Amino acid sequence: MAKATSALSFVPSFFNPKTVGEIRSSDYTAVAAEAERLRGVLGIRPAATDRLRIALMPIDCQIGFCVPGQPLFVGGRSGTGAVEDTRRLCEFLFREAGAITNIYPTMDTHFAFQIFHPAFLVDAADNHPQPFTQIPLADIESGKYAVDPNAAYAVTGSPNGYVQLQKHLVHYARTLSQGGKYSLTVWPYHCMLGGVDHALVPALHEAIVYHSLLRHTQVHPQIKGGNPMTENYSIFKPEVLTAVDGRPIAQRNTLFMEALLTHDVVVIAGQAKSHCVAWSIDDFLTELKAKDPKLAEKVYLLGDASSPVVVPGILDFTDQADEAYRRFASEGMRVVSSATPIRDWPGIDLSRLG
Repeated sequence: MAKATSALSFVPSFFNPKTVGEIRSSDYTAVAAEAERLRGVLGIRPAATDRLRIALMPIDCQIGFCVPGQPLFVGGRSGTGAVEDTRRLCEFLFREAGAITNIYPTMDTHFAFQIFHPAFLVDAADNHPQPFTQIPLADIESGKYAVDPNAAYAVTGSPNGYVQLQKHLVHYARTLSQGGKYSLTVWPYHCMLGGVDHALVPALHEAIVYHSLLRHTQVHPQIKGGNPMTENYSIFKPEVLTAVDGRPIAQRNTLFMEALLTHDVVVIAGQAKSHCVAWSIDDFLTELKAKDPKLAEKVYLLGDASSPVVVPGILDFTDQADEAYRRFASEGMRVVSSATPIRDWPGIDLSRLG
């Protein structure tokens, strides 16, 4: 950990809290120079020497979700949610850089033709559904929405792929319904591989690179969401794992799960609290309970560094997100404030925290 210093000496000079919601280029030379300078000022040791191993998982903190004006900006009810979340997460990371061992940023990664994008579906008049349309099983079984034949060729590569894909659509909606998941949601085109909005929001990416150089530890990005046949909110598994005939179309990310479990503490934040964050935590919790329910106590949720999806007048998932966090806490996970030092969190072994 850091030596005793003034209250703001841990904040690198390249960080400007007023720009956390902006798209801009980064000066990595300045980031590296600050890492070198503050390593000495703060007395930071390499991450390999940590006796208490702490993992930070920022979920989908990408431009598409964290910058105002983007089609899927997560504003929450305040309208500025993800911007304030990013600022708090950056400040948390700077303050606790000497304690955090590894960072695993997840990245939503898509293509144009996917089951949740407008181009995949059409209504009876051959119109694509509008973004944020909720499509329950009944609307698919009745024929109100069906696969666009052009999407079928794009996804399957075969002129005969339409029938196969239409059967999958029905199977997919039925599986969501049986599992108690949200209905299929049509999202705006977002976070497509190679696009600007796919990148991590610059302020947080700079903070992550700074931590990597400061602690001499590599960043471990986790990619999800490229399967056109299923939504993939959780970093640990897609929503549907099988085709209509039972064949696997996707698999669980067990390697990442095991990597997290090598740590003593796992800290989770990011976007959106109601979807990718909540469902990632839910899948993680299920795995932990199967191994040992007490393992849930190693997970800390930064309650003020995630916001729910809110589209004024159309969708508001705030209540669902809050209920999910109450359930996680009841199962042993700990909801904490990003402003509270890690050493003051309940259950932290101070004898192992440097």
